[in-house]
Amino acid sequence: MNDTRVLILPGWLNSDEAHWQSRWERLHGYRRVEQTDWLWPRRGDWMARLDEVILESDTPAVLVAHSLGTHLTAAWAAHSRHTARVRGALLVAIPDVEQPDTPPQLNGWRPIVRQRLPFPALAALSTNDPFGAIGRSRAIAAQWGADVESIGPRGHINGESGLADWPEGHALLQRLMADN
Repeated sequence: MNDTRVLILPGWLNSDEAHWQSRWERLHGYRRVEQTDWLWPRRGDWMARLDEVILESDTPAVLVAHSLGTHLTAAWAAHSRHTARVRGALLVAIPDVEQPDTPPQLNGWRPIVRQRLPFPALAALSTNDPFGAIGRSRAIAAQWGADVESIGPRGHINGESGLADWPEGHALLQRLMADN
């Protein structure tokens, strides 16, 4: 693990202090990719920022993406020339940004990028995520070439899900890293 950076990719509105991503950042020293606008996220801006962070070091990275961060991962991977620097991605709570009731702040993330990821990916999905029906999230994960791990009814797998440090999720990350 010393030869790999773990980059945290929060979703829309960032991850609050109770969110497992924030807790992992504090517990394990992982680095959050900060965006300039969490309220009105622009896909191109977010992709450019991820490229900047990837290029800051020659050390390979593993991406830990939540919600809109999963779509950032797919969009970035479809356009970046630096995908070889990523060893894998943990994709948590893939939302359906094409739903009719998607907030207008996320319209720029349509259509969903559906290209296969050029690196291994593991998707952790909840069976009762209010932002992505399990069948739809599974289909998106399959298009990205990600293996799927259903974690049961955990809502949007965020701070409100009561996961605390989410050791089961960290075990999924460790498994992904060990395999790659």
